[in-house]
Amino acid sequence: MGRKAKSFRRPFSKWEGYLRAFIAKHGVTDIVYYADRKPYHQIAAKVAQDLDIHTYAYEFGYLRPDWITLERGGMSAFSHFPNDPEKIRAIAAQCDEPDMEQRFPYTKPREIFYEVSYNLLSYFMGFLYPFYRADRYYNPLIEYISGIPGLFVEKRRHITARRLVTMLGRDRSPFFIFSLQLQSDYQLRSNAPFAHQKQAIDEVMLSFSRHAAAGANIIFKAHPLDNGWEGWGKFIRKKAREYGIADRVHYIVGGNLTFMLKYAKGCVLINSTVGLHSVRSGCPVKVLGHAVYDVEGLTHQGSIDSFWRSPQRPDKEFVEDFVKALAGTIQVKGNFFTTKGQKAAVPAFAQKLIDREVNSKGAFVASPPRLASLRAHEMPIAWQKPRVVYEDVPVEPEAEVAPVFTTSTT
Repeated sequence: MGRKAKSFRRPFSKWEGYLRAFIAKHGVTDIVYYADRKPYHQIAAKVAQDLDIHTYAYEFGYLRPDWITLERGGMSAFSHFPNDPEKIRAIAAQCDEPDMEQRFPYTKPREIFYEVSYNLLSYFMGFLYPFYRADRYYNPLIEYISGIPGLFVEKRRHITARRLVTMLGRDRSPFFIFSLQLQSDYQLRSNAPFAHQKQAIDEVMLSFSRHAAAGANIIFKAHPLDNGWEGWGKFIRKKAREYGIADRVHYIVGGNLTFMLKYAKGCVLINSTVGLHSVRSGCPVKVLGHAVYDVEGLTHQGSIDSFWRSPQRPDKEFVEDFVKALAGTIQVKGNFFTTKGQKAAVPAFAQKLIDREVNSKGAFVASPPRLASLRAHEMPIAWQKPRVVYEDVPVEPEAEVAPVFTTSTT
């Protein structure tokens, strides 16, 4: 911790009062935080609004892997970035062409190392902040230990996924992709109308069973960093049998998403940035939660039921304008995981704050336009696990698993 940093070690209930006093004493003009829906940051946003202070959230880039998001106010459902196509086109007209070449590559092990080291350090040094309320969904030890077995079969899982897609292509079987997210992802928990991702899976499978063409398939793809703790495969197989579509439902861990999107009929997700990647690849996307890219002309604006039969393709020209507008107003070139990426991002990040260029060129709407469509539901407190209404599904013997799943790994 730097010499100028101040530590808050009191109970969470004292945080708001402490922050108000700190702002008054030091003449704070701006608040910058990593991620906007974490418990302490939600309070900071409330205090800043009361005191007419600008807040800025930064996170992994919408245009990742070579970008960092720096957005005034909030992100996703709380984003102030316009969702009016004409306003977005007008912003794009004021922006330079973005540098989309990847200049700061990093590996998956490097990302895992930073993630694990940070959270384990926080876990074991927690006695320094005894009242701190972390927003971790799982105990870090359980989360990381449960993911170790998957490391030994990662190569086999990629091969299995590739074979499945090849088989569907050879048989000319149309398929959709459901890109699963980490259950621990605060964006999923704070910007989606589901208490648990299993509810989204259930909703999608029921709709698919009723409205998708008889020959269509759906592939549920696990997040690359998923530790297997939630048992998505078991739950998906159970629901597939329940809805009578076991021969058309597949679950994979691994595989080349870019390759899959090239041939998929459509991609369903809650609010992952995979959606923007899909849109940029020309693949139709249906968003179930709230995402900055869920805009007419980019994603399917109809119901999930209509998506299976008539998925709306993204407008190629508008996709280019959208990316240009994002890069020019709420993205910073660079990343968190490499020295070169950090050296590129930090000066640009700071300059944008100093010059008040974040959400410039008309990219700030006073009232978050996506917040109005947030479906009413009881949101779990950010640091608590919501009650899961689905019972655990026992693992069936291999011989009882439907043939379609024998080529997949759980």
